[in-house]
Amino acid sequence: MAVPLIQQIRVGAYILGKRLTGVARYPLVLMLEPLFRCNLACPGCGKIDYDDKILNKRLSLQDCLDAVDECGAPIVSIPGGEPLLHKEIEQIVSGIIARKKFVYLCTNALLLEKRLHLFQPTPYLTFSVHLDGLEKHHDEAVAQEGVFARAVSAIKAARDKGFRVNINCTLFDQMTSREVADFFDFVTHDLKIEGITVSPGYAYERAPDQEHFLARARTKELFRSVFRLGRGRKWRFSQSSLFLEFLAGNQAYHCTPWGNPTRNVFGWQRPCYLLAEGYARSFKQLMEETAWDTYGTGNYEKCAHCMVHCGYEPTAVTDTVAHPLKALLSALRGPRTEGPMAPEVPIDNQRPAEFVFEDVVERLSEAEARTAERSDAA
Repeated sequence: MAVPLIQQIRVGAYILGKRLTGVARYPLVLMLEPLFRCNLACPGCGKIDYDDKILNKRLSLQDCLDAVDECGAPIVSIPGGEPLLHKEIEQIVSGIIARKKFVYLCTNALLLEKRLHLFQPTPYLTFSVHLDGLEKHHDEAVAQEGVFARAVSAIKAARDKGFRVNINCTLFDQMTSREVADFFDFVTHDLKIEGITVSPGYAYERAPDQEHFLARARTKELFRSVFRLGRGRKWRFSQSSLFLEFLAGNQAYHCTPWGNPTRNVFGWQRPCYLLAEGYARSFKQLMEETAWDTYGTGNYEKCAHCMVHCGYEPTAVTDTVAHPLKALLSALRGPRTEGPMAPEVPIDNQRPAEFVFEDVVERLSEAEARTAERSDAA
């Protein structure tokens, strides 16, 4: 597993501490979205089609650091939007690192080479560059030619300066298993990135392109085929071995939606990074007042086909700490690619989907407008 030992120790100690003190629900990774604005318009993304009033919003430096302190997770992922567009991103990252948190700054890398001078190499900072395949597939996925070449150039520049770099890859149905294997070969052996963060795409309601997302059965078949081709190729993943087993259909995990809580310009997002069905004013309120048991595969129609890392990686990491020998054996042999799969979570009793997002955003926007009017009047 391509994760530094210091990070493994810190995260493991954090989980053990929570278990020993009897805490049942705790975060592992804070998903900190300081803005939704992006310099790309990917058809699989539901962030960039907000109106300009929302796209122009930013979390301040203090907002970001307060969220880190309030949440307490040992890892902070900074997605977006494109976080390198934020004028205070240097201070945000340095403030989080000063708290001894591990930062994964997620970026499409179009601005990375120009912004590298703002950061210093440290085990606490990883640039997580978004790549969804080799040049043809990635440029199609982001709907713009030349993005792959610029991302590769930025990765090489960052690696040359001593930065930790991984790639995050979302698999839709755009590539065959052979093409995925060729891509993993390229980023591992040519680009020499630290690790691969991989996840199947999930057809959450705000994604403009709903056509190319994978269902759970197809996801497991694809990953088994990819991992079968990967035998001996020494791919490095920035994920737990048991999450990879889950992707290959060998673990019947349930989602841990509170494992990667999200703080963005609207507040603390309920219930997870990809579903937005309300917002809490504080992390404490999010944890205590969200109806967690009503979400996840088997509980909610929207979650039926989800196998995304932000929900299932926390489950796998917790299982790793509870059963280290099982995780070690999996890491040594690689994911099992033959034989029966684990039983699927039944969805017979799932509640029907509720499409409430637009109403939630409208109410939030109206409340903010009233607050602004009162402020102007004062």
